[in-house]
Order: sequence, then C-alpha cells, then structure tokens
Amino acid sequence: MPDNQELAPDTPGSDRQEQAQEKEQPRRRQARGERRIAQLLEAAAHVFCTTGYTAASTNAIAREAGVSPGTLYQFFPNKEAIAIELGDRLMHEMRETYGEALAPVDPATPVEQAVGAAVDRFIAFNCDHPVFFALMHGPDIPGRISEEHDALHATLLARITDLLSSLLPATADPADLTRTAQMCLGMYKAGLELVLGHEGAEREAYVRELKNALVRYLEPLVGARLGTPARTGA
Repeated sequence: MPDNQELAPDTPGSDRQEQAQEKEQPRRRQARGERRIAQLLEAAAHVFCTTGYTAASTNAIAREAGVSPGTLYQFFPNKEAIAIELGDRLMHEMRETYGEALAPVDPATPVEQAVGAAVDRFIAFNCDHPVFFALMHGPDIPGRISEEHDALHATLLARITDLLSSLLPATADPADLTRTAQMCLGMYKAGLELVLGHEGAEREAYVRELKNALVRYLEPLVGARLGTPARTGA
C-alpha cells in the first residue's frame, strides 16, 4: 500500500449510526415477539371459546395461529401459561371497564338510564371478548385465574355496594346493602349467560330483558330517579 494511502478513520457520525442500529435490533425483535404473542393469544381465545379450556391443546392453538408447536413453545411452556396471560390481560381491561361503568352518576339520572349505561358497557366488553366468560366460568380453569377472578368479583361487588350506598337511604342496613349488591351482580351474571348464548336480534332482546329485570328490582328501593324517595307499601 502506498505511503500516502491511508485507511479512512471512523467518524463520530458512523459510530452513532452503528450504535443506533445495535439498539434498534432488540426493539425490532421485541416488537416481533409482541406481535407473535398477540397472535397466539388471539388463537387461544378462539380455541378456548370453541372447545373449552379443558379440551383445548397447545397443538390446536398453534394450528389456529398458523405456527408450529415449536414456535408456540418459544413463548409459552404450556396451555395453562397461555390461559393465565390471556386472563391477566382481560382482567386488566375488565377493571378499566367497570371503573367507567360504575362511576358516580348524577342523582337526577333516571334509574333506567343509569342501569342501561352500566349494562351496555359490561355487555359490550363480554361480547367483544367471549373468551372472558369461557375462562372465568369454565369447570376446570387454572387456579391462579380462579383466584384472580375471585378478587375481581370482590372488587366489583364493593364498587356496586359503594354506588348503591349513595343511592339508598342513609339509614339502610349494611347487610341489606350487601344483599342488594349481591342480587344485582347475580342477576347480571345470569342474564349475561343468556345474552352470550344468542346472537343478533335475539341477543338484543335478552339485553333488554336484563335491563328491565334490574330496573324493576331497583326502582322500589331507590325510586324512579336516583336520589328520589323510594316507593313504600301499597
């Protein structure tokens, strides 16, 4: 090599470019991994809804996702891990839903309107994510999901109780308040199963029946409008 021909030294700009590329590669791998996980969870949701959790298999989930079982095992060691991840994500979203659905309401709001708004939010969530009901109410769900669902149920019941306490007379017995909240939640869950068991116009009809049942139960207790005296006696 001639003496006057030297190798061009690395420039600060090229160093920064290489560093940026090195940082970008892990981010791209992470993004691809997240997309693959989302793909597998979507496939699992379909399989759990179709066959139930007990009969589902990792092979069926991989087949539904259009990947090999080996690809699935890169992200989840077994069916239970998939169900737990799916359940965690759904319960996080459900907590946001009931936080909005059970927010304080104007005392002048008609009971029918208040009940309708809350029911619509919960029904929309469950219709968008039917696997939530399949996982939470199946006969053989993983223990961790069962425990987290029990905690979710307790929190939801507490929110309903708090909401009712602002609507019922201040002298209402705490036991009566808890019982009323339990009845509202129980009626909703029973109605939800019927709603999810139908589609189209028939589903809409069951949603109306569920709202009517809750309104007719609550009106004698809180009045036709929230904050107005309840009807008593004949």
